[in-house]
Order: sequence, then C-alpha cells, then structure tokens
Amino acid sequence: MLMILILMAASMVTTWISPAKRLWEITIVQSLITASVSTLWLFTQLHSQISSQYMLIDEISLPLLILTYWLTAPTLLASQSKLMKEPTSRQRTYIFIIILLQVTTILAFLTNNMMAFFILFESTVIPTLIVITRWGAQKERLLAGTYFLFYTLFGSMALLTALLSMNEALGTLSIVLAKETSVKLLSHSYTLMWWSACFLAFLIKMPLYGLHLWLPKAHVEAPVAGSMILAGTLLKLGGYGIIRISLFMGDSILMSSSPLIVYSMMGVILSAILCSRQTDLKSLIAFSSVSHMGLVIAASMIKTEWSIMGAMILMISHGLTSSALFCIANTSYERTHTRTLTLLQGSQIIFPLAAMWWLLLTLMNMALPPSPNFVGEFIILSSLFHWSNLTIIMAGLGIIFTTSYSLFMFWSSQREYLIPHAKNLPPTQTREHITIALHVLPAIIIMLNPNFLF
Repeated sequence: MLMILILMAASMVTTWISPAKRLWEITIVQSLITASVSTLWLFTQLHSQISSQYMLIDEISLPLLILTYWLTAPTLLASQSKLMKEPTSRQRTYIFIIILLQVTTILAFLTNNMMAFFILFESTVIPTLIVITRWGAQKERLLAGTYFLFYTLFGSMALLTALLSMNEALGTLSIVLAKETSVKLLSHSYTLMWWSACFLAFLIKMPLYGLHLWLPKAHVEAPVAGSMILAGTLLKLGGYGIIRISLFMGDSILMSSSPLIVYSMMGVILSAILCSRQTDLKSLIAFSSVSHMGLVIAASMIKTEWSIMGAMILMISHGLTSSALFCIANTSYERTHTRTLTLLQGSQIIFPLAAMWWLLLTLMNMALPPSPNFVGEFIILSSLFHWSNLTIIMAGLGIIFTTSYSLFMFWSSQREYLIPHAKNLPPTQTREHITIALHVLPAIIIMLNPNFLF
C-alpha cells in the first residue's frame, strides 16, 4: 500500500517537473499506471482485511478505493482539451489540484481513525472550491462555491461535535475499536442526538433531498473535472460515512431511522420528477444523482448484509455511470457551447458513435438489466420490501419516473430534427471515446461478474 501512495505522491511531483509539451501525456500515463498497479494489488486483498492503528481496508473501503484510483486518469483526459488553451502554469496547478483531491479522498477511505477521517473529509472542500470558482465557466460559479462551502461547513460542525462526544464516551475514535465497544455509547440518553449529528454531515454530502441545493449549482458551474470527481468519488464519502456510522448503531436507534428511510424514498421520487422538468443537461444529471443517492441512504439505514451490499454496488456503478454522463455531456458542450437540451437535439445524425455511448449510459442510468445499476437497485429494493411491504409503492413510482427522465434525456439530446447550426460541428475525438470507455469497461466487468469486486 505504501508503494501505491508513493506513486500518487510522485504524480503530484511530476506535474511540476514534466516538460510543458508532454505534461498531459506524462501525467495521464502515470495515473493509468498507478490505477492499474493499485487495482491489481487491491484485488489480492478481496477476501482479507488489513487493519492497523492508522489504516483499514475491508469490504466497504476497498471498492471505493479502486473507484477513486481508476477515475483519476479519465478526469484528466476529459479536461485536456479545454485546459490546453491556458498558460502552462495554470495547467500544472489544475492537474496538481485534481491529483491532490483524489489523494485526499483515498486517504479518507483508508484511515482507521474517525478524527483523521473528519480532517480528510473536510480537506476535500478547499480543492473542490478552487476548481469550481477558478475554472468554472460562468459568473454564478462564485455563488455555487458559496453554497457548497456553507452547506458542507454547517454539517461539519455537527460531525465534529459528535466525534468529540464519541471520544469522551468510548475513549477511542478507532473505527475497529469503536465498533466493538459502541454498546457502551448506547446507554447514554443523548444517543439519538449523537447519531443525528453524525448523519447530518454525511446526508449533506450525499446529498439527501432537501439538503441538496448546493449540488445542482456546483455541478452546473464546475468544469468537467469538478463534476466528474463530485459525482464519481466525493459523494461516495458521504455514503461511506453513513455505512461506517450505521454499523455502530443498535437496534433501538434503527427503529428511529424509519422516518429517514421513508423520507429518502420520497426524495427518490421527487428528484426523479424534478429531472423531467430540467432544460439544462448537467442539471438533469445532477438531480439524477440525488435520486440514486436516496436509495443508498435508505439501504444504509436498514443495515442488513443484503442492503449494505446493494448500497455498495449502487455507489460504485453510479460513480462510473454519472461520471461518464458528465464527461459525454462536456463533449457536446465543447462543440455547441450550450447545455440546453432543445439546442442539442438531433446530435445522433452527426455524432453516431457518441449517440451509441449516450444510449448505453442512459440504459445503465435507468438500471436496465443486466447493468450493475440494476443489480444494486434490485438488491436495495428487495431489502426495502423485506423491511416494509408498503415501500413497493414508492419503489414502483421511483422506477417509473427514473425511466421517464432517462428516456427524456436521451430523446431530447440525440433524437428529433437536427438544428441547422449543428451541421458544421467538428467530429468527436479518439481521446473522448477512450475516456468514456474507461468508465464503461469496469461497469461491464462488474456486470459479468459482480463477485469480482464485491
């Protein structure tokens, strides 16, 4: 593991010493090598748990580590076209911040101490804020950055208070030791408030419907790398925190989580309805993330082995699918300079191969069998039905509206008549197809053999 971290640190150093003409090629190849080495090494740890005073790798953190390593190279590939026009110093800074953000996320998934996790959890805020406010395309990026900062800090204060309380009650913040001794904490009268304070920060990060207002703004105003990292890995920090904390929960607290499960399922339906009303392509994809993460929250609250596995599969498949959707949406934006769906219609006629990617990603996003999204959602919905038969109504409505907005997105952006101004657009590049393929191939591998990762 130390070797992999050294490779990531070397990538950060390489950013500043590489020749300007070969900057992107060197950093992307180095990221691919790091991703390949780390993935192969982590696969050897599939059926074992690595635990020490500072580091923990188990069945929860391992898939998220692989996802974070793997998405670094596609993120840089997708950004190359736009950043090549900027001065070399800004290109180096941009690449450095992206790699720093991924390293911080990896360390957050690796740590065995909740306070260290909190520090690393918060350390992702500043690089993300810089990416949004410095490289965002429109003037509203400052407002988006403000929303992102204050929503995150509001939840973080509650989380910090809860962790200090946990340290006082248990005498440790180690994830392994706290899990074994958490029964002592359950005897305190303020237990429910403690869990609520912990969950608030993670529910904002996911985000839960109602606490999601920062996400569409951040996605719409962020450059492609910011959107890909937000959807691919940063939202998963919230899911990881919820699953970790929920494993400490006793059955008495689980009974109190029933309203949250019902509310998150309502959020799935409402977010899917909002998706059908969007005219901005990136905003539609952002609201779809809110809908999918609602299922993850509900599954994490049920806290059965079946539901946790479904939540993990859906987080990984959503990280790949949503990141790819933002990437392919960026390819359209770079050519048309618009994200309005009515101005993108008819693209299938001039970009047939890109339309094939659009169709594949849309079908994966709507959880068509046998995609990994379907596997995750099927397991979650089975767990919800076992928890309460009435959830079949909300699940059914969620599936209907998810299918509706997914087909609406594909039809509005690819079908209909071609707008005259689009006839002279440049063709798609091999770099863009490779970027999408790096998202789709892992999803296909998971689809063929889910046991390969879970």
